Amino acid sequence: MKKIKFLMMAAIAMVCSMGFVACSDDDDDDNVKNNYVVYQNAVNQTVKSQKKNSKAILLVAFGSTWQQAYDAFDTTVEAYKSAFPGYDVYLSFSSAICINRAAAGENVAPRNFYAPPFWLTAFAQEGVRYSEIVVQSLQVIPGEEYTRVINYIKDFANNSNGDIDDNYLSKVTLKLGVPLLQDAESDVNAVASALDAIYKTQAANSVVAFMGHGNPDSYDTYKANVRYTQLEEALQKINGNYFVGTVDMMNNFKTNVLARMKAAGINGGTVYCHPLMSIAGDHAHNDMAGDDNDNGEPNEEGEVEDTSWKCYFAAQGYTCNDDTQIVKGLLELPSVRQIWMNHTKDAINGEALDFYHSKNPE
Repeated sequence: MKKIKFLMMAAIAMVCSMGFVACSDDDDDDNVKNNYVVYQNAVNQTVKSQKKNSKAILLVAFGSTWQQAYDAFDTTVEAYKSAFPGYDVYLSFSSAICINRAAAGENVAPRNFYAPPFWLTAFAQEGVRYSEIVVQSLQVIPGEEYTRVINYIKDFANNSNGDIDDNYLSKVTLKLGVPLLQDAESDVNAVASALDAIYKTQAANSVVAFMGHGNPDSYDTYKANVRYTQLEEALQKINGNYFVGTVDMMNNFKTNVLARMKAAGINGGTVYCHPLMSIAGDHAHNDMAGDDNDNGEPNEEGEVEDTSWKCYFAAQGYTCNDDTQIVKGLLELPSVRQIWMNHTKDAINGEALDFYHSKNPE
């Protein structure tokens, strides 16, 4: 069996174990294969019913289970349809956990989001066969999740599943739109300028702390975590009250943000918190603006676990409360969303690229 089918079936098996479909201890490979066919047929029908153009854009997000996030995704899809009238626009989730929980209706009404390989395969089905496919990463940094986006295209282009017409693959144009902070200079500076234009009033007399996700050192693909540091540096050239931390990057937790604030002589005052993530989901509502506060000491990595940014800064003597939590994802900010869309335009206007070497950060 081909590589991608093994991967897809493994993912489906994991989804089954989390409740996406009714699975029992007696389920076997035939059930997994049947589920694969069911999901692929569902996406095939969606694409066939929605196809209006000869070209398609596939937006790839990690995913979420929050209505605010779904609203942001829906708004983004509509913005893309308006900006790219010659393209059909679709949205996919790369996280099996988010796909499962969305289908189960966690927090919100059930919705089906399918993984990118299902959409790419549907784009190649007889009766559809888009002449151009643009895959746009909705990741913030070019790290671990972006690698998965690259690999989706590589597997599709190489017909790893073995059931796509090779003649079609030899003719279709594949393009890839890069993450928000792909470029260390132009993208970082563009995002810094966009954020300052929105929050300069708050930053005039208060700290504005952005909370990104980040990856642990062992998962810091392409050393993409450095983009958070670079963004803070770009923002501080504009105003020293801007700070950028993460929930998962070593030496850049909220405790490290506090240390940098104190080193800059900011020992009190108001702290506004804002997620530096594409959407406001679990991390934004809980890790940043939640009420968790265990009043604990930093762990061996230097992070105070189970304490939100709001509660942590408040405990340190700063004014940080519900009123200072700006719970908005970056896709909800039109000027920031436009930077992703500019990457899509660049991909469309550029040549069909070597989707490995040309899209991996150097």
